[in-house]
Amino acid sequence: MTQNSENNTMNATPLIEMKNIEKHFGSVIALAGVSVNVFPGECHCLLGDNGAGKSTFIKTMSGVHKPTKGEIYFEGKPLKFDRPRDAISAGIATVYQDLAMIPLMSVARNFFMGNEPVKGVGPLKFFDHQLANDVTMTEMKKMGINLRSPDQAVGTLSGGERQTVAIARAVHFGAKVLILDEPTSALGVRQTSNVLATVDKVRKQGIAVVFITHNVRHALAVGDRFTVLNRGKTLGTAKRGEITPEQLQDMMAGGQELATLEGSLGGTV
Repeated sequence: MTQNSENNTMNATPLIEMKNIEKHFGSVIALAGVSVNVFPGECHCLLGDNGAGKSTFIKTMSGVHKPTKGEIYFEGKPLKFDRPRDAISAGIATVYQDLAMIPLMSVARNFFMGNEPVKGVGPLKFFDHQLANDVTMTEMKKMGINLRSPDQAVGTLSGGERQTVAIARAVHFGAKVLILDEPTSALGVRQTSNVLATVDKVRKQGIAVVFITHNVRHALAVGDRFTVLNRGKTLGTAKRGEITPEQLQDMMAGGQELATLEGSLGGTV
């Protein structure tokens, strides 16, 4: 796979650039000079097997970890995060696998958790239920989810619907870069399709999406560019149409072994 630092269809400045990022944990080198850029309105898929460095990379991008070496540029300007809140304030939002939601709490309450709208005068302020309900229903409908009620408990939603709540929440609160950490890893076929459709809607709003996955099929369904991580290093970036699913799979750790196993088992893996 050849290294492509720019997509010919993207003439804008990258929203975020990670240049030669290294991250050391004592003597362990989790990232060894990783460079990735993400443009507005693109879905950039970061692929790699377990232990490839995906989690460390996105935690560095989102301000959880400080890079040992390397530079981060956001909208063309050098950026250093002292804490994750700085990344969120800049417009970099991360949706993790656990979603950070309270199952028994309503969708609306989860949607606005930490950003509760209030009404009232002076010290007498109360949660604005009506505003929260109206916004929640509107934002979820934009993403193709028709809730029975904003008071519906999040725990009653499907896995794909909960992912969509988290994505819609991030978009509503101003995400410019949306990092999705394995959003389809625990979902069935139908729910996966719904989440991938949501990713496509987000991208079309001009938001940059960083899609973390080890599933080549899911990446190819929505991705514009694909970067493979292997043992803390990038093996290059390719645009859609430049690489086959088989090539992507083989570049991931264990890809060649899996292909050999599939052949020996008659393609049943």
